[in-house]
Amino acid sequence: MLRAAGAVVWRGVASHPEVAVIHRPAYDDWTFPKGKLKSGEHVIAAALREVGEETGLEVLLGRALPPTHYLSGGRLKRVDYWTARVLADAGFTPNDEVDELRWLPVDEARRLLTYEWDAGMLRALGAAPLETVPLILVRHGAAGSRSEWPHADALRPLDVVGAAQAASLATALPAYRPEVLVSSPSARCVQTLEPYGGEIRIEPLLSEESQDPHKTPALVRDLTLPTAVCSHGKVLPGLIEALSGKEVHLRKGAFAVLHRAGDRVISVERYAT
Repeated sequence: MLRAAGAVVWRGVASHPEVAVIHRPAYDDWTFPKGKLKSGEHVIAAALREVGEETGLEVLLGRALPPTHYLSGGRLKRVDYWTARVLADAGFTPNDEVDELRWLPVDEARRLLTYEWDAGMLRALGAAPLETVPLILVRHGAAGSRSEWPHADALRPLDVVGAAQAASLATALPAYRPEVLVSSPSARCVQTLEPYGGEIRIEPLLSEESQDPHKTPALVRDLTLPTAVCSHGKVLPGLIEALSGKEVHLRKGAFAVLHRAGDRVISVERYAT
C-alpha cells in the first residue's frame, strides 16, 4: 500500500478558523498539503515535511483526522491527516507542484475543494476542539533480554533496534513541540528520549518498581505543558486508562498521544516507531 501524509492547516480563532487550500497544476485540483512518505520516514515526520515544502508553513500538529483511502495507479493509497496550527510562515513560493495557496473560511474552502473526502476532513475538523495540549506517553525502545543482562535491570541499555526506534521518535516529537521531558530512572527510558534533545526529568514514580496507581497518574496529570513521558510496558496501560478511560497497550518503542483540552482528554492516538 502506498502511504502519504498531510494536514489541514488552520490559523486565526479556533472557533472560526481559516484553512490553507493548495492548487496543484499537474492535476488542476484544490486540496490540502500532503505527499508520499520517504523510505523509512515516520508518518508524522512526513506530514511536517510535506506541509513545509508545499506551503512554507511551520506547524504544530493537533489531533489526527480520519485517513483517506483511494486507488492511485492501480494501487491502494492511504493518506494520514492531522489538524495543524500555524506557528511560523516563511512565505509561500509557487512552483511546479503547487502554484497557489489560499486561506479560506471553512465554508468557502468546502466549496472550492475538488474531492469529497477533503470536504469530509473539514467536517471532522469541527468535531472536537482545535486547541489542545499534547501529552506523549512513550514505551521505551527495545533493550535486549532482561534475563541475559548481568547487571541491575535499571542499567539495561537500548539495543540496536531500540536505538533506531529512539531516532525515529526524535523525528516525530517535533510535531508536538514537547517542552517537558520526563522519564523513568531506567537507562533504556532515558535513552529513548535523549535523541530529541533537552533536559530530561527523572521520576521514580514512572518506574516498574515504584509506580503507584494513584500517585503516578496524578504526577502526569499535573504536567499541563506539552510533555513527553517515557516509561514501561507494566506502567503505561494503567496510566493511560487512568488519564483517558481508554485501554491502550504499546509495543516497545511505540507511543500514545493524548490530546487534552482543559481537564478533558479528547482523543488518544497510538503510533509505532
